[in-house]
Amino acid sequence: MVNGISVEHDGAILRIRLDRPEKLNAVDTPMLDELSARLGDAAVGGSVRAVLLTGAGKAFCSGGDLTGGDTAGAADAANRVVRAITALPKPVVAGVHGAAVGFGCALALSCDLVVAAPSAYFQLAFSRVGLMPDGGASALVPGLIGRARTARMAMTAERISAATAFDWGMIAYLTGEDDYQSVLADVLRSVSAGPTMAFGWTKRALSVATLTGLESVQAIEAQGQLALVETADFREGARAFRERRSPDFRGH
Repeated sequence: MVNGISVEHDGAILRIRLDRPEKLNAVDTPMLDELSARLGDAAVGGSVRAVLLTGAGKAFCSGGDLTGGDTAGAADAANRVVRAITALPKPVVAGVHGAAVGFGCALALSCDLVVAAPSAYFQLAFSRVGLMPDGGASALVPGLIGRARTARMAMTAERISAATAFDWGMIAYLTGEDDYQSVLADVLRSVSAGPTMAFGWTKRALSVATLTGLESVQAIEAQGQLALVETADFREGARAFRERRSPDFRGH
């Protein structure tokens, strides 16, 4: 494990695991940089035909690590990870159990196929700390479920269950508790044995159809977050998060 990322080569499959279970796999800048590097390896590695992204312990990813101080650096690194996944000319499968919250939600939904256990849930929780969605979530999520439902997630921080996410078309596979691993294995077996170059071109076409504005959206998100981290509401939201209480936002 390096910087909270564990990697295993399993034949044609590169298995990448977010490995900070004590933090529910909350990400910081070194962790995101390491993830970007491993995705870069997958892009040029001729033996890799599919990538699996999972989380260790009880969660997929609980979002950004708010105990650190490098908010801007982490946001830039998060954007690079999402672009690396969407540009990777090979299928990327997310295996999600437990929380996919904040950037964790954007990270899962940037993958080509999401296989979710019943315990999985998806949440754009940024507003709870006085921030806006980032990591490209403002482009990724409406591309899947539309503007109205995205606004609902972003503005109310509602927790969306795996069953609801499947009904909304947010994820590709909803499994039972007992068959999560077998379904995930079947999906990985299928894409890793498939026509890799055809999958790459398919990803390019789908990105043009639904994610042409990804980098522009990320630029707006970055601008917004830089402004928001200077607000009293963010300071109050972060303090309330650490103190495990509801924030008292004042609108400034």
